[in-house]
Amino acid sequence: MKEISCKLLVVGAGPGGYVCAIRAGQLGIDTVIVEAGRPGGTCLNVGCIPSKALIHAAQEFEKATHWAARTDAIGISVEKPSLDFSTTIAWKDGIVSRLNSGVAGLLKKAKVKYVQGWAIFRDGKTVSVETETGEQVIRAETVVIATGSAPVELPFLPFGGPVISSTEALALKQVPQQLAVVGGGYIGLELGVAFAKLGAKVTVVEALPRVLPQYDAELVRPVMKRLSALGVEVLTGAKAKGLSAKGDALLVETADGKDKKIAADHVLVTVGRRPVTEGWGLDQIDLDMAGRFIRIDEQCRTSMRGIYAIGDVTGEPMLAHRAMAQGEMVAEIVAGHWRSWDKRAIPAVCFTDPEIVSVGLSPDEAKAQGETRIGIFPFSANGRAMTMQGEDGFVRVVARADNHLVLGIQAVGQGVSELSAAFSLTLEMGARLEDIAGTIHAHPTQSEAFAEAALKALGHALHI
Repeated sequence: MKEISCKLLVVGAGPGGYVCAIRAGQLGIDTVIVEAGRPGGTCLNVGCIPSKALIHAAQEFEKATHWAARTDAIGISVEKPSLDFSTTIAWKDGIVSRLNSGVAGLLKKAKVKYVQGWAIFRDGKTVSVETETGEQVIRAETVVIATGSAPVELPFLPFGGPVISSTEALALKQVPQQLAVVGGGYIGLELGVAFAKLGAKVTVVEALPRVLPQYDAELVRPVMKRLSALGVEVLTGAKAKGLSAKGDALLVETADGKDKKIAADHVLVTVGRRPVTEGWGLDQIDLDMAGRFIRIDEQCRTSMRGIYAIGDVTGEPMLAHRAMAQGEMVAEIVAGHWRSWDKRAIPAVCFTDPEIVSVGLSPDEAKAQGETRIGIFPFSANGRAMTMQGEDGFVRVVARADNHLVLGIQAVGQGVSELSAAFSLTLEMGARLEDIAGTIHAHPTQSEAFAEAALKALGHALHI
C-alpha cells in the first residue's frame, strides 16, 4: 500500500475539479487530484463538448440539405448532401481526445499529481484509491469534493437496450430513423434538434405544460417555431409510461388522457441529473445535505472544517462554468486569499436552434422586487442578423425603474450564446442602462441589439 500526503486533495477531475487543481498548483499548493475516468469529467467527455460538436455537424448538414432543396434566395445551389455518421462521430471523438490531452498537460504544467482510480473516504482527511498498481492512500490538509452528476433514470424506463441517456446518444453508431425524447429540458431539445437535422423523426414528450420551463414563454416561442419547421413533434402535458412489449415504441399518456404509442428505435431519457454522492464513502464524514446535494455556504465550505464541495454535487444551477468559477475561488481561498463570487452573473445557455441565453433576473422575477424598465429589440431590425437570415429572436434588458441598474438580460436568436459574456459582465460590474447604451457596439453586429434594447428601455431606441 502506497501513501502520499498533500496540502490539497481534489476528488473529481471535471470542469470544477481540474480548474481548482490547476489554480491551486499555480499558487504553489501541493495538490493531488483523483479521477476514475478521463480528465474533463462529464462535460468534456460525454456532455458539453461532444454534444456541441454533434450540434454543429447537424447544423452544417441541415444547412446543406436546405440549400439543395431551394432554388431561390441568395443564389446558392448545391447537390443533395450525404452523411457519413461514423466520420462525424470520429471527428467528435478527436476533439474530445485533444481536450483530454490538453487538460492532462495543464495539470502537469501546474505540478498537480494525477491519480487515476476511484476514491473512497476513510475520514475527512483521508481517501483510499484503487489504482491499476494497487491501493493508494492519500492524506490531505484540505479536501475538495467535485464528484459531479449523472443522468436521472426512470424506474419504468431503466437505461439499457433501446432506452439511452445523453451519454449513449452521443456514441450512437448511426442516426436513428425514429427517436423519442422523454424530457423537454435543454439537454433533450439540444440533442433532439440535432438528430432531427441529421434526418431522424423526433418526438419530444414533456410532462409539464411546455418545454424549456426554465425559460419564459417569450424566449421559447422562436424555438417552438423552429421545432415545427424541422418536423419535431412536441407532446406537452404528456406522461411516458414505459416501453411496448416488443421494445420498439414508447407508451405515452397524452394530455387528454388517451394512450399513444410512439414508434422509436431509441428512447432518449433526459429528465434531469442527480448528484453523484454514492460510492465515495461520504457516510464516513457525515456532511450536512440539502436534499440530495451537499450543503455549502457562499464560499463552498461544507459543514466539516477543511472540506469544500463544488459543481453539480452542490446543486443548481448544474453548469460547467459555475463549477469552474467555484473551483478557482476555492483554490484561492485555500491559498489564503479573500474571495467571493456573484451568483447572479451566471449565464444559462440553451444550444437549441435558435439559441437562448439568460443571465440574472427574468422580467417576472424583477417585477416581484419593484418597478422595472424593460427594453426589447428584435433581430428583425438588426442588419447583421438579416444578412445571416437569422431574424427570429430578440435581446431583452430588464432594469430597475428608479436607478436603471440592470437586473437581467435575455436573448434568443442565431448564435446568441456568444453574447453571454457581455451580458454576464454587465451584471458583474453593476452596470446601468446608460452604461450599455453609451458603449459603442461595432456595426454591423448582432451585439448592436444589446445596445438598442437598453436604449429602448430608456425610451429612445434608434432603429425601431
